[in-house]
Amino acid sequence: MQIFQRTHLLCFLLLILLAACKPAQTSSTSLPINSPSATSSPLPPTATVTPRPASIWISESVPDVLRTEEDRWEIPRAIDEESATLRLDLSEGPVSSLWTYALVAPFPTITDGISSEELRRTWEGDAPDPWVGSPLWMAESTKKALTATWGAAGSGAVRTIHPDDLLDFAWEKENAWAIIPFEEIEPRWKVLTIDGQSPLHNDFIPESYPLALSFGWECDGLCPVEQPLLPAFNRDPEKLTTLMMTGVTALVRGTAYTMERKGITYPAQDVGEWLQNADITHISNEIPFYDKCKPPTPGQVGLQFCSDPRYIELIEFVGADVIELTGNHFQDYGSEATFFTLDMYDERGLPYYGGGRDLEDARKPLRIEHNGNKIAFIGCNPVGPEFAWARVDGWPGAAPCDPKYMVSQIEDLRAEGYLPVATFQYHEYYSPEIRPWQERDFRRLADAGAVIVSGSQGHFAQAKEFYGGAFIDYGLGNLFFDQMDNPVVGTRREFLDRHVFYDGKYLGLELLTAMLVDYSRPIKMTEAERTDFLTYIFDASGWIEAIPTPSPMPTLTLTPIAMPVPFATLTPLPYYGGQH
Repeated sequence: MQIFQRTHLLCFLLLILLAACKPAQTSSTSLPINSPSATSSPLPPTATVTPRPASIWISESVPDVLRTEEDRWEIPRAIDEESATLRLDLSEGPVSSLWTYALVAPFPTITDGISSEELRRTWEGDAPDPWVGSPLWMAESTKKALTATWGAAGSGAVRTIHPDDLLDFAWEKENAWAIIPFEEIEPRWKVLTIDGQSPLHNDFIPESYPLALSFGWECDGLCPVEQPLLPAFNRDPEKLTTLMMTGVTALVRGTAYTMERKGITYPAQDVGEWLQNADITHISNEIPFYDKCKPPTPGQVGLQFCSDPRYIELIEFVGADVIELTGNHFQDYGSEATFFTLDMYDERGLPYYGGGRDLEDARKPLRIEHNGNKIAFIGCNPVGPEFAWARVDGWPGAAPCDPKYMVSQIEDLRAEGYLPVATFQYHEYYSPEIRPWQERDFRRLADAGAVIVSGSQGHFAQAKEFYGGAFIDYGLGNLFFDQMDNPVVGTRREFLDRHVFYDGKYLGLELLTAMLVDYSRPIKMTEAERTDFLTYIFDASGWIEAIPTPSPMPTLTLTPIAMPVPFATLTPLPYYGGQH
Protein backbone atom coordinates (compact mmCIF):
# COMPACT_ATOMS: atom_id res chain seq x y z
CA MET A 1 0.00 0.00 0.00
CA GLN A 2 2.76 2.47 0.78
CA ILE A 3 4.54 1.43 -2.39
CA PHE A 4 1.37 2.18 -4.36
CA GLN A 5 1.07 5.64 -2.73
CA ARG A 6 4.68 6.48 -3.46
CA THR A 7 4.26 5.34 -7.07
CA HIS A 8 1.13 7.41 -7.49
CA LEU A 9 2.88 10.51 -6.09
CA LEU A 10 5.84 10.07 -8.41
CA CYS A 11 3.55 9.81 -11.43
CA PHE A 12 1.72 12.95 -10.42
CA LEU A 13 4.99 14.91 -10.08
CA LEU A 14 6.15 13.59 -13.46
CA LEU A 15 2.97 14.87 -15.14
CA ILE A 16 3.50 18.33 -13.67
CA LEU A 17 7.07 18.44 -14.99
CA LEU A 18 5.95 17.37 -18.47
CA ALA A 19 3.29 20.12 -18.54
CA ALA A 20 5.83 22.76 -17.63
CA CYS A 21 8.07 21.72 -20.53
CA LYS A 22 5.23 21.96 -23.16
CA PRO A 23 5.32 25.09 -25.46
CA ALA A 24 2.75 27.81 -24.58
CA GLN A 25 -0.29 28.18 -26.93
CA THR A 26 -1.54 31.57 -28.14
CA SER A 27 -5.12 32.57 -27.53
CA SER A 28 -7.36 34.88 -29.62
CA THR A 29 -9.05 36.11 -26.47
CA SER A 30 -7.35 39.13 -24.87
CA LEU A 31 -7.28 39.48 -21.16
CA PRO A 32 -9.41 42.15 -19.56
CA ILE A 33 -7.50 45.20 -18.34
CA ASN A 34 -8.42 44.49 -14.73
CA SER A 35 -7.39 40.80 -14.92
CA PRO A 36 -4.96 39.81 -12.17
CA SER A 37 -3.11 37.69 -14.80
CA ALA A 38 -2.17 40.83 -16.85
CA THR A 39 1.43 41.81 -16.49
CA SER A 40 1.20 45.40 -17.99
CA SER A 41 0.74 48.48 -15.82
CA PRO A 42 -2.81 49.88 -15.76
CA LEU A 43 -3.44 53.10 -17.97
CA PRO A 44 -4.01 56.44 -16.21
CA PRO A 45 -7.59 57.76 -16.27
CA THR A 46 -8.57 59.93 -19.33
CA ALA A 47 -8.29 63.74 -18.66
CA THR A 48 -11.59 65.66 -18.92
CA VAL A 49 -11.17 69.15 -20.62
CA THR A 50 -13.79 71.74 -19.68
CA PRO A 51 -13.93 74.51 -22.32
CA ARG A 52 -14.09 78.09 -21.13
CA PRO A 53 -17.45 79.79 -21.66
CA ALA A 54 -17.47 81.92 -24.84
CA SER A 55 -16.78 85.59 -24.21
CA ILE A 56 -15.57 88.51 -26.33
CA TRP A 57 -13.27 91.44 -25.92
CA ILE A 58 -13.42 94.43 -28.29
CA SER A 59 -10.36 96.57 -28.87
CA GLU A 60 -10.59 100.31 -28.42
CA SER A 61 -9.45 100.69 -32.04
CA VAL A 62 -12.68 99.18 -33.38
CA PRO A 63 -14.97 101.83 -34.98
CA ASP A 64 -18.24 102.63 -33.26
CA VAL A 65 -20.53 101.23 -35.95
CA LEU A 66 -18.73 97.88 -35.88
CA ARG A 67 -19.08 97.84 -32.09
CA THR A 68 -22.85 98.03 -32.36
CA GLU A 69 -22.83 94.61 -34.02
CA GLU A 70 -22.20 93.15 -30.53
CA ASP A 71 -25.93 93.12 -29.79
CA ARG A 72 -26.46 90.52 -32.53
CA TRP A 73 -23.75 88.14 -31.39
CA GLU A 74 -25.36 87.18 -28.06
CA ILE A 75 -21.96 86.46 -26.53
CA PRO A 76 -21.13 88.03 -23.17
CA ARG A 77 -18.34 90.57 -22.86
CA ALA A 78 -15.18 89.29 -21.13
CA ILE A 79 -13.80 90.97 -18.03
CA ASP A 80 -10.51 91.64 -19.80
CA GLU A 81 -8.60 90.72 -22.93
CA GLU A 82 -6.78 87.76 -21.33
CA SER A 83 -9.95 86.00 -20.24
CA ALA A 84 -11.75 86.38 -23.60
CA THR A 85 -12.15 83.44 -25.96
CA LEU A 86 -12.59 85.85 -28.89
CA ARG A 87 -10.96 89.23 -29.45
CA LEU A 88 -12.10 91.76 -32.08
CA ASP A 89 -9.16 93.84 -33.22
CA LEU A 90 -7.12 94.80 -36.25
CA SER A 91 -6.73 91.52 -38.07
CA GLU A 92 -6.77 89.91 -41.48
CA GLY A 93 -8.19 86.59 -40.35
CA PRO A 94 -10.76 84.50 -42.21
CA VAL A 95 -13.63 86.36 -40.54
CA SER A 96 -12.75 90.03 -41.00
CA SER A 97 -14.26 93.34 -42.07
CA LEU A 98 -12.60 95.92 -44.35
CA TRP A 99 -13.21 99.37 -42.91
CA THR A 100 -12.64 102.43 -45.12
CA TYR A 101 -11.79 105.81 -43.62
CA ALA A 102 -11.73 109.19 -45.35
CA LEU A 103 -9.42 112.17 -45.15
CA VAL A 104 -11.75 115.16 -44.89
CA ALA A 105 -11.70 118.91 -44.46
CA PRO A 106 -14.38 121.62 -44.24
CA PHE A 107 -16.10 121.94 -47.63
CA PRO A 108 -14.65 125.39 -48.50
CA THR A 109 -11.13 123.93 -48.60
CA ILE A 110 -9.14 124.69 -51.74
CA THR A 111 -6.81 121.68 -51.64
CA ASP A 112 -8.29 118.65 -53.40
CA GLY A 113 -5.93 115.92 -52.21
CA ILE A 114 -2.48 114.80 -51.12
CA SER A 115 -0.21 111.80 -51.59
CA SER A 116 0.01 108.90 -49.13
CA GLU A 117 3.59 109.98 -48.39
CA GLU A 118 2.38 113.47 -47.41
CA LEU A 119 -0.28 111.92 -45.19
CA ARG A 120 2.29 109.77 -43.38
CA ARG A 121 4.60 112.73 -42.93
CA THR A 122 1.70 114.71 -41.46
CA TRP A 123 1.02 111.82 -39.07
CA GLU A 124 4.66 111.84 -38.06
CA GLY A 125 4.55 115.58 -37.32
CA ASP A 126 6.25 116.77 -40.50
CA ALA A 127 3.41 118.28 -42.57
CA PRO A 128 5.07 118.93 -45.95
CA ASP A 129 2.90 121.79 -47.21
CA PRO A 130 1.11 124.75 -45.64
CA TRP A 131 -2.11 123.58 -47.30
CA VAL A 132 -1.97 120.30 -45.40
CA GLY A 133 -4.02 120.41 -42.23
CA SER A 134 -2.01 119.90 -39.07
CA PRO A 135 -2.74 118.56 -36.55
CA LEU A 136 -5.03 115.82 -37.84
CA TRP A 137 -8.27 115.49 -35.86
CA MET A 138 -10.09 112.21 -35.25
CA ALA A 139 -11.96 110.06 -32.77
CA GLU A 140 -9.95 108.18 -30.16
CA SER A 141 -10.77 104.81 -31.76
CA THR A 142 -9.46 106.03 -35.14
CA LYS A 143 -6.22 107.20 -33.56
CA LYS A 144 -5.70 103.84 -31.84
CA ALA A 145 -6.32 101.94 -35.08
CA LEU A 146 -3.88 104.07 -37.06
CA THR A 147 -1.31 103.95 -34.26
CA ALA A 148 -1.41 100.16 -34.34
CA THR A 149 -0.90 100.32 -38.11
CA TRP A 150 1.55 103.21 -38.55
CA GLY A 151 3.17 103.52 -35.16
CA ALA A 152 2.95 106.38 -32.72
CA ALA A 153 2.10 109.80 -34.17
CA GLY A 154 4.54 112.65 -33.93
CA SER A 155 4.30 115.07 -31.04
CA GLY A 156 1.24 117.27 -31.50
CA ALA A 157 0.51 115.78 -34.94
CA VAL A 158 -2.81 114.16 -33.98
CA ARG A 159 -5.60 115.39 -31.72
CA THR A 160 -8.74 113.55 -30.66
CA ILE A 161 -12.27 114.84 -30.29
CA HIS A 162 -15.72 113.31 -29.90
CA PRO A 163 -17.11 112.41 -33.35
CA ASP A 164 -20.32 114.39 -32.72
CA ASP A 165 -18.31 117.60 -32.27
CA LEU A 166 -15.79 117.14 -35.06
CA LEU A 167 -17.58 118.69 -38.06
CA ASP A 168 -18.65 121.93 -36.37
CA PHE A 169 -15.24 122.24 -34.76
CA ALA A 170 -13.47 121.82 -38.11
CA TRP A 171 -15.59 124.54 -39.74
CA GLU A 172 -14.78 126.94 -36.91
CA LYS A 173 -11.06 126.22 -36.88
CA GLU A 174 -8.90 127.30 -39.81
CA ASN A 175 -7.38 124.50 -41.89
CA ALA A 176 -8.61 121.65 -39.69
CA TRP A 177 -8.37 118.29 -41.43
CA ALA A 178 -9.71 115.04 -40.03
CA ILE A 179 -9.84 111.30 -40.60
CA ILE A 180 -13.27 109.72 -40.16
CA PRO A 181 -14.90 106.37 -41.00
CA PHE A 182 -16.72 106.33 -44.34
CA GLU A 183 -20.12 106.08 -42.62
CA GLU A 184 -19.58 109.50 -40.97
CA ILE A 185 -19.23 111.42 -44.27
CA GLU A 186 -21.87 114.11 -44.69
CA PRO A 187 -22.38 117.04 -47.12
CA ARG A 188 -20.42 119.74 -45.26
CA TRP A 189 -17.25 117.64 -45.41
CA LYS A 190 -14.95 117.79 -48.41
CA VAL A 191 -13.45 114.35 -49.00
CA LEU A 192 -9.82 114.73 -50.06
CA THR A 193 -8.15 112.30 -52.40
CA ILE A 194 -5.09 110.27 -51.39
CA ASP A 195 -2.91 109.33 -54.35
CA GLY A 196 -5.87 110.38 -56.51
CA GLN A 197 -8.24 107.93 -54.80
CA SER A 198 -11.44 108.85 -53.01
CA PRO A 199 -14.04 106.58 -51.40
CA LEU A 200 -16.65 108.77 -53.14
CA HIS A 201 -15.45 107.64 -56.56
CA ASN A 202 -16.87 104.73 -58.54
CA ASP A 203 -13.37 103.51 -59.43
CA PHE A 204 -12.19 103.41 -55.81
CA ILE A 205 -9.89 100.46 -54.97
CA PRO A 206 -9.85 99.95 -51.19
CA GLU A 207 -7.05 97.35 -51.28
CA SER A 208 -4.58 100.01 -52.46
CA TYR A 209 -5.91 102.82 -50.27
CA PRO A 210 -3.87 103.69 -47.15
CA LEU A 211 -6.95 104.34 -45.01
CA ALA A 212 -8.56 100.93 -45.46
CA LEU A 213 -8.09 98.80 -42.31
CA SER A 214 -9.14 95.21 -41.64
CA PHE A 215 -10.79 94.19 -38.34
CA GLY A 216 -11.37 90.56 -37.42
CA TRP A 217 -11.48 87.86 -34.75
CA GLU A 218 -8.46 86.48 -32.96
CA CYS A 219 -8.26 83.65 -30.41
CA ASP A 220 -5.73 81.38 -28.65
CA GLY A 221 -6.32 77.86 -29.93
CA LEU A 222 -9.69 77.25 -28.33
CA CYS A 223 -11.72 79.27 -30.86
CA PRO A 224 -15.42 78.61 -31.09
CA VAL A 225 -16.28 76.48 -34.12
CA GLU A 226 -18.35 79.32 -35.55
CA GLN A 227 -17.15 82.87 -35.09
CA PRO A 228 -19.76 85.67 -35.18
CA LEU A 229 -20.21 87.11 -38.65
CA LEU A 230 -18.93 90.63 -39.29
CA PRO A 231 -20.10 93.00 -42.04
CA ALA A 232 -17.76 92.51 -44.99
CA PHE A 233 -17.11 96.26 -45.28
CA ASN A 234 -18.50 99.66 -44.34
CA ARG A 235 -18.42 100.87 -47.95
CA ASP A 236 -20.42 98.69 -50.32
CA PRO A 237 -19.99 99.78 -53.98
CA GLU A 238 -23.39 98.24 -54.71
CA LYS A 239 -24.99 100.93 -52.51
CA LEU A 240 -23.26 103.94 -54.11
CA THR A 241 -24.80 106.26 -56.73
CA THR A 242 -23.14 109.26 -58.36
CA LEU A 243 -25.15 112.05 -59.98
CA MET A 244 -23.67 114.74 -62.24
CA MET A 245 -25.65 118.00 -62.33
CA THR A 246 -24.79 120.53 -65.04
CA GLY A 247 -25.71 124.05 -66.11
CA VAL A 248 -26.87 125.50 -69.41
CA THR A 249 -26.61 123.48 -72.61
CA ALA A 250 -27.57 125.42 -75.75
CA LEU A 251 -26.24 123.87 -78.96
CA VAL A 252 -26.67 127.02 -81.04
CA ARG A 253 -24.75 129.98 -82.39
CA GLY A 254 -20.97 129.73 -81.95
CA THR A 255 -21.17 126.33 -80.23
CA ALA A 256 -23.15 124.79 -83.11
CA TYR A 257 -20.91 126.48 -85.69
CA THR A 258 -17.83 124.94 -84.06
CA MET A 259 -19.51 121.53 -83.90
CA GLU A 260 -20.11 121.72 -87.65
CA ARG A 261 -16.43 122.43 -88.25
CA LYS A 262 -14.81 120.13 -85.68
CA GLY A 263 -17.30 117.36 -85.03
CA ILE A 264 -20.55 116.99 -83.13
CA THR A 265 -18.86 115.48 -80.04
CA TYR A 266 -16.03 118.01 -80.04
CA PRO A 267 -17.46 120.04 -77.09
CA ALA A 268 -17.16 116.97 -74.81
CA GLN A 269 -13.58 116.18 -75.78
CA ASP A 270 -12.22 117.09 -72.34
CA VAL A 271 -15.08 116.80 -69.83
CA GLY A 272 -16.87 113.88 -71.47
CA GLU A 273 -15.18 111.42 -69.13
CA TRP A 274 -16.58 113.22 -66.09
CA LEU A 275 -20.09 112.96 -67.49
CA GLN A 276 -19.81 109.41 -68.80
CA ASN A 277 -18.47 108.02 -65.50
CA ALA A 278 -21.43 109.21 -63.43
CA ASP A 279 -24.20 106.73 -62.71
CA ILE A 280 -26.78 109.41 -63.52
CA THR A 281 -25.89 112.35 -65.78
CA HIS A 282 -28.20 115.38 -65.91
CA ILE A 283 -28.27 117.69 -68.94
CA SER A 284 -30.35 120.86 -68.96
CA ASN A 285 -30.95 121.34 -72.69
CA GLU A 286 -32.75 124.64 -73.20
CA ILE A 287 -33.12 124.36 -76.96
CA PRO A 288 -35.57 122.35 -79.10
CA PHE A 289 -34.33 120.10 -81.89
CA TYR A 290 -35.95 120.89 -85.21
CA ASP A 291 -35.44 119.55 -88.71
CA LYS A 292 -36.12 122.98 -90.20
CA CYS A 293 -33.26 124.79 -88.40
CA LYS A 294 -31.14 127.13 -90.47
CA PRO A 295 -27.35 126.57 -90.53
CA PRO A 296 -25.80 127.99 -87.35
CA THR A 297 -24.35 131.51 -87.41
CA PRO A 298 -21.91 132.53 -84.66
CA GLY A 299 -22.98 136.15 -84.83
CA GLN A 300 -26.70 135.41 -84.88
CA VAL A 301 -28.78 138.46 -84.08
CA GLY A 302 -31.86 137.68 -82.04
CA LEU A 303 -32.54 135.00 -79.48
CA GLN A 304 -34.79 132.53 -81.26
CA PHE A 305 -32.91 129.23 -81.14
CA CYS A 306 -33.16 125.66 -82.39
CA SER A 307 -30.64 122.82 -82.80
CA ASP A 308 -30.06 120.48 -85.70
CA PRO A 309 -31.42 117.01 -84.76
CA ARG A 310 -27.97 115.56 -85.48
CA TYR A 311 -26.66 117.34 -82.38
CA ILE A 312 -28.41 114.89 -80.09
CA GLU A 313 -25.33 112.74 -80.72
CA LEU A 314 -23.46 114.96 -78.26
CA ILE A 315 -26.07 114.39 -75.55
CA GLU A 316 -25.92 110.65 -76.11
CA PHE A 317 -22.11 110.69 -76.23
CA VAL A 318 -21.81 112.19 -72.73
CA GLY A 319 -24.09 109.46 -71.37
CA ALA A 320 -27.08 111.65 -70.48
CA ASP A 321 -29.64 109.86 -68.31
CA VAL A 322 -31.92 112.76 -67.36
CA ILE A 323 -32.95 115.73 -69.53
CA GLU A 324 -34.21 118.90 -67.88
CA LEU A 325 -36.66 120.93 -70.00
CA THR A 326 -37.28 124.03 -67.87
CA GLY A 327 -35.48 126.32 -70.33
CA ASN A 328 -37.13 129.48 -71.58
CA HIS A 329 -36.17 128.70 -75.20
CA PHE A 330 -37.94 125.33 -75.30
CA GLN A 331 -40.86 126.77 -77.30
CA ASP A 332 -38.82 129.12 -79.52
CA TYR A 333 -39.98 127.37 -82.71
CA GLY A 334 -43.47 126.56 -81.54
CA SER A 335 -45.27 123.39 -80.60
CA GLU A 336 -44.26 121.51 -83.72
CA ALA A 337 -40.57 121.71 -82.82
CA THR A 338 -41.30 120.96 -79.16
CA PHE A 339 -43.24 117.80 -79.98
CA PHE A 340 -40.51 116.85 -82.45
CA THR A 341 -37.95 117.16 -79.63
CA LEU A 342 -40.01 115.14 -77.16
CA ASP A 343 -40.44 112.40 -79.75
CA MET A 344 -36.66 112.27 -80.20
CA TYR A 345 -36.15 111.83 -76.45
CA ASP A 346 -38.85 109.17 -76.22
CA GLU A 347 -37.43 107.21 -79.17
CA ARG A 348 -34.04 107.09 -77.45
CA GLY A 349 -35.36 106.26 -74.01
CA LEU A 350 -34.12 109.55 -72.54
CA PRO A 351 -36.39 110.48 -69.61
CA TYR A 352 -37.14 114.17 -69.05
CA TYR A 353 -38.76 116.41 -66.46
CA GLY A 354 -39.52 120.11 -65.97
CA GLY A 355 -41.19 120.26 -69.38
CA GLY A 356 -43.47 118.12 -71.49
CA ARG A 357 -46.41 117.70 -73.84
CA ASP A 358 -48.83 119.56 -71.58
CA LEU A 359 -48.96 120.98 -68.07
CA GLU A 360 -49.52 117.63 -66.38
CA ASP A 361 -46.63 116.01 -68.25
CA ALA A 362 -44.34 118.99 -67.59
CA ARG A 363 -44.97 119.14 -63.83
CA LYS A 364 -44.70 115.47 -62.92
CA PRO A 365 -41.59 114.31 -61.03
CA LEU A 366 -39.14 111.90 -62.62
CA ARG A 367 -38.34 108.94 -60.35
CA ILE A 368 -35.13 106.92 -60.72
CA GLU A 369 -33.75 104.07 -58.63
CA HIS A 370 -30.10 103.02 -58.73
CA ASN A 371 -28.22 100.73 -56.33
CA GLY A 372 -31.06 100.98 -53.87
CA ASN A 373 -31.04 104.79 -53.90
CA LYS A 374 -34.37 106.39 -54.81
CA ILE A 375 -33.84 109.79 -56.45
CA ALA A 376 -36.57 112.04 -57.86
CA PHE A 377 -36.21 115.11 -60.10
CA ILE A 378 -38.66 117.99 -60.24
CA GLY A 379 -38.20 121.42 -61.80
CA CYS A 380 -39.94 124.56 -62.97
CA ASN A 381 -39.51 127.90 -64.72
CA PRO A 382 -40.69 130.99 -62.79
CA VAL A 383 -39.66 133.63 -65.36
CA GLY A 384 -41.33 132.64 -68.64
CA PRO A 385 -41.89 133.96 -71.22
CA GLU A 386 -45.52 132.96 -71.06
CA PHE A 387 -45.51 131.26 -74.47
CA ALA A 388 -42.73 128.94 -73.20
CA TRP A 389 -44.92 127.52 -70.41
CA ALA A 390 -46.89 124.30 -70.83
CA ARG A 391 -50.68 124.56 -70.50
CA VAL A 392 -53.59 122.24 -69.75
CA ASP A 393 -55.00 122.52 -73.29
CA GLY A 394 -52.30 120.39 -74.89
CA TRP A 395 -49.80 123.23 -75.27
CA PRO A 396 -46.28 121.86 -74.65
CA GLY A 397 -43.45 123.64 -72.93
CA ALA A 398 -41.64 124.18 -69.66
CA ALA A 399 -43.34 123.70 -66.30
CA PRO A 400 -44.35 127.05 -64.78
CA CYS A 401 -43.54 127.39 -61.10
CA ASP A 402 -46.33 126.81 -58.61
CA PRO A 403 -44.69 126.97 -55.16
CA LYS A 404 -47.50 125.14 -53.33
CA TYR A 405 -47.51 122.34 -55.90
CA MET A 406 -43.71 122.00 -55.81
CA VAL A 407 -43.67 121.88 -52.00
CA SER A 408 -46.45 119.28 -51.81
CA GLN A 409 -44.79 117.11 -54.46
CA ILE A 410 -41.43 117.20 -52.66
CA GLU A 411 -43.08 116.32 -49.35
CA ASP A 412 -44.88 113.39 -51.00
CA LEU A 413 -41.66 112.17 -52.60
CA ARG A 414 -39.89 112.17 -49.24
CA ALA A 415 -42.78 110.21 -47.76
CA GLU A 416 -42.28 107.64 -50.54
CA GLY A 417 -38.61 107.30 -49.60
CA TYR A 418 -37.20 109.39 -52.47
CA LEU A 419 -34.42 111.95 -52.19
CA PRO A 420 -35.71 114.92 -54.24
CA VAL A 421 -33.51 117.00 -56.54
CA ALA A 422 -35.27 120.28 -57.35
CA THR A 423 -34.12 122.59 -60.14
CA PHE A 424 -35.02 126.11 -61.21
CA GLN A 425 -34.77 127.93 -64.52
CA TYR A 426 -34.51 131.12 -62.49
CA HIS A 427 -33.79 134.76 -63.27
CA GLU A 428 -30.29 135.19 -64.68
CA TYR A 429 -27.65 137.27 -62.92
CA TYR A 430 -24.11 138.14 -63.92
CA SER A 431 -22.58 138.33 -60.45
CA PRO A 432 -22.23 135.57 -57.84
CA GLU A 433 -24.13 136.94 -54.85
CA ILE A 434 -27.47 135.46 -53.78
CA ARG A 435 -30.46 137.76 -54.13
CA PRO A 436 -32.92 137.79 -51.17
CA TRP A 437 -35.86 136.60 -53.30
CA GLN A 438 -33.66 133.91 -54.83
CA GLU A 439 -32.69 132.69 -51.37
CA ARG A 440 -36.35 132.61 -50.33
CA ASP A 441 -37.45 130.52 -53.33
CA PHE A 442 -34.57 128.05 -53.26
CA ARG A 443 -34.75 127.53 -49.49
CA ARG A 444 -38.49 126.91 -49.66
CA LEU A 445 -37.85 123.72 -51.64
CA ALA A 446 -35.08 122.66 -49.24
CA ASP A 447 -37.46 123.17 -46.32
CA ALA A 448 -39.94 120.89 -48.09
CA GLY A 449 -37.35 118.10 -48.17
CA ALA A 450 -35.26 118.51 -51.32
CA VAL A 451 -31.69 117.34 -50.64
CA ILE A 452 -30.35 119.27 -53.66
CA VAL A 453 -31.70 122.55 -55.05
CA SER A 454 -29.91 123.59 -58.22
CA GLY A 455 -30.09 126.68 -60.41
CA SER A 456 -29.93 125.51 -64.01
CA GLN A 457 -30.34 129.01 -65.46
CA GLY A 458 -27.03 130.59 -64.57
CA HIS A 459 -24.70 131.58 -67.39
CA PHE A 460 -22.57 133.10 -64.62
CA ALA A 461 -21.76 130.80 -61.68
CA GLN A 462 -23.24 131.86 -58.37
CA ALA A 463 -22.67 131.19 -54.67
CA LYS A 464 -23.38 127.89 -52.91
CA GLU A 465 -25.04 127.14 -49.59
CA PHE A 466 -25.57 124.32 -47.09
CA TYR A 467 -29.02 124.79 -45.69
CA GLY A 468 -30.39 122.30 -43.21
CA GLY A 469 -29.50 118.93 -44.69
CA ALA A 470 -29.58 120.23 -48.28
CA PHE A 471 -27.03 121.63 -50.69
CA ILE A 472 -28.14 124.65 -52.71
CA ASP A 473 -26.27 125.70 -55.85
CA TYR A 474 -27.71 129.03 -56.93
CA GLY A 475 -26.10 128.79 -60.36
CA LEU A 476 -23.65 126.36 -61.98
CA GLY A 477 -22.77 128.42 -65.04
CA ASN A 478 -22.86 127.13 -68.61
CA LEU A 479 -21.93 123.66 -69.81
CA PHE A 480 -22.10 123.74 -73.62
CA PHE A 481 -22.79 127.34 -74.68
CA ASP A 482 -20.74 129.90 -76.55
CA GLN A 483 -20.40 132.73 -74.00
CA MET A 484 -16.67 133.43 -74.11
CA ASP A 485 -16.73 136.05 -71.32
CA ASN A 486 -19.67 137.70 -73.03
CA PRO A 487 -21.61 139.74 -71.94
CA VAL A 488 -19.31 139.97 -68.88
CA VAL A 489 -16.03 138.37 -67.86
CA GLY A 490 -16.78 135.18 -65.97
CA THR A 491 -19.20 133.33 -68.24
CA ARG A 492 -16.41 130.99 -69.33
CA ARG A 493 -16.06 129.54 -65.82
CA GLU A 494 -18.26 126.52 -65.14
CA PHE A 495 -19.22 124.11 -62.37
CA LEU A 496 -20.19 120.49 -62.82
CA ASP A 497 -21.57 119.25 -59.50
CA ARG A 498 -20.87 115.59 -58.77
CA HIS A 499 -23.28 114.45 -56.04
CA VAL A 500 -22.97 111.16 -54.13
CA PHE A 501 -25.72 109.04 -52.58
CA TYR A 502 -25.17 105.98 -50.41
CA ASP A 503 -27.61 103.49 -48.92
CA GLY A 504 -30.57 105.85 -49.22
CA LYS A 505 -28.67 108.86 -47.90
CA TYR A 506 -27.22 111.99 -49.50
CA LEU A 507 -23.47 111.98 -48.68
CA GLY A 508 -22.31 115.18 -50.37
CA LEU A 509 -20.59 116.41 -53.48
CA GLU A 510 -17.48 117.40 -55.38
CA LEU A 511 -17.26 120.65 -57.32
CA LEU A 512 -15.66 119.98 -60.70
CA THR A 513 -14.53 123.09 -62.56
CA ALA A 514 -14.02 123.85 -66.24
CA MET A 515 -13.08 126.75 -68.49
CA LEU A 516 -14.80 127.28 -71.83
CA VAL A 517 -12.58 127.54 -74.91
CA ASP A 518 -13.25 127.70 -78.63
CA TYR A 519 -16.82 128.97 -78.05
CA SER A 520 -17.92 125.40 -77.42
CA ARG A 521 -15.57 123.20 -75.41
CA PRO A 522 -15.15 123.25 -71.62
CA ILE A 523 -11.72 122.04 -70.53
CA LYS A 524 -10.55 121.11 -67.04
CA MET A 525 -9.18 124.12 -65.18
CA THR A 526 -5.54 124.43 -64.33
CA GLU A 527 -4.67 124.37 -60.65
CA ALA A 528 -4.23 128.17 -60.63
CA GLU A 529 -7.57 128.74 -62.40
CA ARG A 530 -9.37 126.38 -60.07
CA THR A 531 -7.85 127.97 -56.95
CA ASP A 532 -8.95 131.41 -58.07
CA PHE A 533 -12.45 130.29 -59.07
CA LEU A 534 -13.11 128.37 -55.84
CA THR A 535 -11.76 131.26 -53.75
CA TYR A 536 -14.06 133.67 -55.59
CA ILE A 537 -17.16 131.50 -55.12
CA PHE A 538 -16.39 130.50 -51.53
CA ASP A 539 -15.97 134.17 -50.67
CA ALA A 540 -19.33 134.99 -52.31
CA SER A 541 -20.88 132.10 -50.34
CA GLY A 542 -19.75 133.66 -47.05
CA TRP A 543 -17.51 130.72 -46.19
CA ILE A 544 -14.14 132.44 -46.39
CA GLU A 545 -12.83 135.97 -46.58
CA ALA A 546 -10.55 136.44 -49.52
CA ILE A 547 -9.88 138.82 -52.37
CA PRO A 548 -9.42 136.72 -55.51
CA THR A 549 -6.98 137.69 -58.21
CA PRO A 550 -8.09 137.76 -61.84
CA SER A 551 -8.29 134.26 -63.25
CA PRO A 552 -5.43 133.54 -65.67
CA MET A 553 -6.55 132.57 -69.12
CA PRO A 554 -5.55 129.20 -70.58
CA THR A 555 -2.37 129.11 -72.61
CA LEU A 556 -4.27 127.32 -75.40
CA THR A 557 -3.98 129.06 -78.77
CA LEU A 558 -7.43 129.44 -80.30
CA THR A 559 -8.29 129.71 -83.96
CA PRO A 560 -10.75 132.60 -84.37
CA ILE A 561 -14.14 131.73 -85.79
CA ALA A 562 -15.06 133.56 -88.94
CA MET A 563 -18.15 135.51 -87.99
CA PRO A 564 -20.23 138.06 -89.88
CA VAL A 565 -20.08 140.25 -86.77
CA PRO A 566 -17.15 140.17 -84.30
CA PHE A 567 -18.41 138.24 -81.29
CA ALA A 568 -17.17 140.73 -78.73
CA THR A 569 -19.08 143.57 -80.37
CA LEU A 570 -22.47 141.88 -80.21
CA THR A 571 -24.95 143.74 -78.07
CA PRO A 572 -26.78 141.17 -75.93
CA LEU A 573 -30.53 141.57 -75.85
CA PRO A 574 -32.51 141.57 -72.58
CA TYR A 575 -34.51 138.40 -72.06
CA TYR A 576 -36.71 137.94 -68.99
CA GLY A 577 -34.40 138.68 -66.16
CA GLY A 578 -31.07 137.99 -67.84
CA GLN A 579 -29.01 138.00 -71.00
CA HIS A 580 -27.89 135.26 -73.36
